[in-house]
Amino acid sequence: MQNTSKQYDEVISTCRELFVNKMSDYGSAWRILRLPSLTDQIFIKAQRIRGLQQNEVQKVDEGEVSEFIGIINYCIMALIQLEKGVVEQPDLSVDEATKLYDKQVAITKQLMQDKNHDYGEAWRDMRVSSLTDLILQKLLRVKQIEDNSGKTIVSEGIDANYQDMINYAVFALIHIKEQD
Repeated sequence: MQNTSKQYDEVISTCRELFVNKMSDYGSAWRILRLPSLTDQIFIKAQRIRGLQQNEVQKVDEGEVSEFIGIINYCIMALIQLEKGVVEQPDLSVDEATKLYDKQVAITKQLMQDKNHDYGEAWRDMRVSSLTDLILQKLLRVKQIEDNSGKTIVSEGIDANYQDMINYAVFALIHIKEQD
């Protein structure tokens, strides 16, 4: 599992670098997005990945990797929004947003390590397409929870679903890198 931790950190480092660069370009404009809007952005990316996996012809020159990175970053933004709330105007500096990003990554990585221990790294035997389907399933769950005003009876909350999507996307990127 030590290798998994290192691989996880490498994937997150790539995602974090893009997040910081986009924060430098655009500021924290994403802070105005409500959770359903972030969920829909993640859904679009997951649907595109599924389309890339099923279609023989690709008309836009961006592959699965950039979409999985987008899923990770949008999920982290959603977790930050859950913690801080939605605002009417951008309110975070690059440094503040990066600290919040790192905090959510640390929590999510710990969840991965705990589950990875219990499941014995079962994800290593899964296909990237299955991880994509699991992300889509989690998105449908989140949409239902959002439609229920955030309430669940016996199920995990929205945050746990975003965390699982991050971890599935990281696993997919690890698989893709290992296939190259």
